[in-house]
Amino acid sequence: MANDILKLVGQRIRSLRKERGLSQDQLGEKGGFHYSYIGQVERGEKNVSLLNLAKISEALEVSLSQLFTYIDGEEKRTDSERDLQEILSALRYQKPDQVRMVRNVVREILGDGDQYSTDKKR
Repeated sequence: MANDILKLVGQRIRSLRKERGLSQDQLGEKGGFHYSYIGQVERGEKNVSLLNLAKISEALEVSLSQLFTYIDGEEKRTDSERDLQEILSALRYQKPDQVRMVRNVVREILGDGDQYSTDKKR
């Protein structure tokens, strides 16, 4: 059971790292770890401490809870879920005006954009 948790969290870290286009070396550098440590964590070989998980989540720019938000086997995600995740990853590092422009294009494509609004200023 404990080994399963280590593997699931490790797979989640690997998935998040790849979504951000980071190598193990780059993630290690951002978090203050050696790349081989990141590899061991991703393979579920290291019983990583909570403090190190916090450093890894900060380096990945996600909340700590997101490291534990995994689907039982990443391969079970649908194509749509993968596509949405790819779009979100691409938008994550864009300027706010670029994100708004993409939002507006999506609204135009889908039709009545007001139904998708979370903007309370209207």
